[in-house]
Amino acid sequence: MILVAGGSGNLGRLVVRLLRDVGEPVRVLTRDPARCRALPADVEIVTGDVTDPSDVANAMRGCRGVVSAIHGFAGPGNPTPERIDREGNRVLIDAARTMGVANFVLVSIVGVCADHAMSLHRSKFAAEDALRRSGVPFTIVRATAFMETWAVVIGSPLADKGFALVFGPGTNPINFVSVRDVAPLVVDCVYNRVPVGATLEIGGPENLSFVSIAERLVSRDGKGKSIKHIPLILLRAMSILARPFAPEFARKATAAVVLNTTNQTFQTTRGGALLNVPQTTLDDVLSSAH
Repeated sequence: MILVAGGSGNLGRLVVRLLRDVGEPVRVLTRDPARCRALPADVEIVTGDVTDPSDVANAMRGCRGVVSAIHGFAGPGNPTPERIDREGNRVLIDAARTMGVANFVLVSIVGVCADHAMSLHRSKFAAEDALRRSGVPFTIVRATAFMETWAVVIGSPLADKGFALVFGPGTNPINFVSVRDVAPLVVDCVYNRVPVGATLEIGGPENLSFVSIAERLVSRDGKGKSIKHIPLILLRAMSILARPFAPEFARKATAAVVLNTTNQTFQTTRGGALLNVPQTTLDDVLSSAH
């Protein structure tokens, strides 16, 4: 039995399906069972909070492996990276050590460090550090920004408002990877097809700008659509001013500033003979979503 925490998210859902495709029993820990309706019917769903030790212990009982695909960047219930990515992962790691779990796969982010401008990266760094110190056999998978996530963020206003929304000038090249390419790597880690204790980094085949994503979304949706920008100076202000009353928006504003102003390119290389070079492009993602 493999426990997938975060199994109702974009990446987690695909990891669950891939595991079930090879006959692996899977259990998903979730706060909201309704978000698991798209999962295979034979997946065991356990309702609980990843920050609650008793809930986690209940979900992990009898599991030989754990995949943590959780994140607190955005979503229902007002999550935060500090609560989910840092503290939630620590609870998962503590339970895995107590229960003698044979393999813990942590999904992290390329570029994590203790003093990163983004709280998500700082929290993932803390989770990585806790896992390395725990004594639990592990593999860490660091991915660049998820293509599917940002396509939704940029394109969500198209249907109702008629425009794609670009954060900042949107011309900086950014590497985006599809969950279709990350999920098979996570499954490889579950089955120890990569060295235990390894930290792997994966990016997509394209370095794209926010504007290029918006242009493709507008082109796909047809005539009469446009692109609008949130000025960088406003994003900088909102990343600070919005924290008390709109923390999720403040996090997105901070992320947009970082993505607009720092080197976000990535060159995908083979991490070993067992790893495939990611090949899913933005056009692949958009064509399947249309």
